[in-house]
Amino acid sequence: MTDFLGEFEATLDTKGRFLLPAGFKKQLGEGDSLRFVINRGFEKCLALYTEENWKPLYEKIKGLNEFDPKQREFRRVFLNGATYVEPDSAGRILLPPSLKLYAELQKDIVIAAAGDKMEIWDSNKYKQLFDSVSSEAYSDLAQIVMVGKPDQPKS
Repeated sequence: MTDFLGEFEATLDTKGRFLLPAGFKKQLGEGDSLRFVINRGFEKCLALYTEENWKPLYEKIKGLNEFDPKQREFRRVFLNGATYVEPDSAGRILLPPSLKLYAELQKDIVIAAAGDKMEIWDSNKYKQLFDSVSSEAYSDLAQIVMVGKPDQPKS
């Protein structure tokens, strides 16, 4: 499994293609295929997984109980739009039009690490995301996520 670090700016061409930043290419293992799965993110962004990182997630989702309406709904929504993509001979990755529309991507994008995947954001939306969180709110969020509720004693 490959984990990613960093954030890089990129530009979409008129056909909806972008170059995978060299900073991310360097993080791929030598034997890694340059085949990816692109999908809707939970926010208005896209998630780009290496094929290797996608497979265990897909197996888990495929194993959800189809007789449970919530699990069935999640599987349907999560997998809707998931597409295999790979760089063309010039190293550009073509975004499926429906996913580009979903994430409201314009010309300038940010490709940001998100653990075992990369997220593709419209650069203005990405900037707004960070501008909307104060340092105090960020600190509070870190405490809740990393330690537990603020009123709970540390273990």
